[in-house]
Amino acid sequence: MLSMEKKPFSHPLSEYIQRLLTGGTLLPDSPDNVMEVVGILKSYGVVLDAYSKNLIYIAEHQFLVFFPFFKYFNGEISFPKLIRHWWHDRINFEYAEYCMKAMMWHGGGGLDAYLDTPEFEERAQAVIQAKFPNNPIIGVNQLFPDFLTEMLRVSAYYSGLGQFWRVMADIFLNLSDRYDHKEIKTIPQVVDHIKAGLVADALKPITYAVKIRGEVYDIIPKSVGLTFLADTAIPYVEAVFFRGTPFHGTVSYNAQAYQIPLDQARFQYGALYADPLPIGGSGIPPTLLMQDMRHYLPDYLHTIYRHSLRGEDDLRVKICISFQKSMFCVTTAAILGLMPYSMDTEDTSEQTANRVYLEKWMNRLETSQLQAVNNK
Repeated sequence: MLSMEKKPFSHPLSEYIQRLLTGGTLLPDSPDNVMEVVGILKSYGVVLDAYSKNLIYIAEHQFLVFFPFFKYFNGEISFPKLIRHWWHDRINFEYAEYCMKAMMWHGGGGLDAYLDTPEFEERAQAVIQAKFPNNPIIGVNQLFPDFLTEMLRVSAYYSGLGQFWRVMADIFLNLSDRYDHKEIKTIPQVVDHIKAGLVADALKPITYAVKIRGEVYDIIPKSVGLTFLADTAIPYVEAVFFRGTPFHGTVSYNAQAYQIPLDQARFQYGALYADPLPIGGSGIPPTLLMQDMRHYLPDYLHTIYRHSLRGEDDLRVKICISFQKSMFCVTTAAILGLMPYSMDTEDTSEQTANRVYLEKWMNRLETSQLQAVNNK
């Protein structure tokens, strides 16, 4: 009989697979990394809180509005606020919409599937009829049957992303509080905190209803069964962390140049892949997020940036690097939370399944900024 030797495991990112299997994280543990990640997530949590409130406001109060001039005002319109808006002395809610559009475009999850069902179509038509009773605009709806329905699909994504970010903002702000109270001291503790938050709200219902002349219309009722983790969190990670959209000015949109993959599944323009150096340039949407976060940096993190080699001259780039580090922590939490079997399993077949599962993740991260953030 022939004896078959088991081939040694080999993968370009095998180091990270081994880290995860032994209780480690994608980002190495160090006091500096902990301070950097918690600090940037504190700032991000404040910004997400604002993004979430605005997205939900738009979904509930600006639905089926053709020219929503004041959608970023959350219903509080004043001349001083208008001046600040024009001067861009405000949160850049445009970035929240960029993420929403990326999420809707890439699709995936139960929310995407539900919006193509007859049930949604029926509920959408009821909302349209109630919104425009005896109104000539109904003629437009008859002429272009999917036009207003598509507007409600977009509104549903506003609401879904807003609800997702509401949970994440609370997780990140609570993480900062725990760090301030000396409860969080290591990167594995940061990951455990995020993972616990994701698990705790995994089955949180995602619903969406609007009020028209005092009557409530369910667009996504609880009975549909959409939940936080499966139907918003995972599609968000796929759309924004991994796939994203190609930034104008960094690649050619000319079809003959073949610089953009034909298959969306092969997109690698997400937060985990982006080069931080172009941040601040024209056509780079994350610049808006970095600009927003710079206003809410905790003092201890701002001091680190201020005393670095270039001081505040490249502040947005530094914020982006810290942000990528934090997103690899969130990715670690997602990877561990979706692991098919417990990491401490002693069953050989389960250990193999875990390793194969991690290898698939690492295949996608090969061209990411993973190794770059590990060297900073």
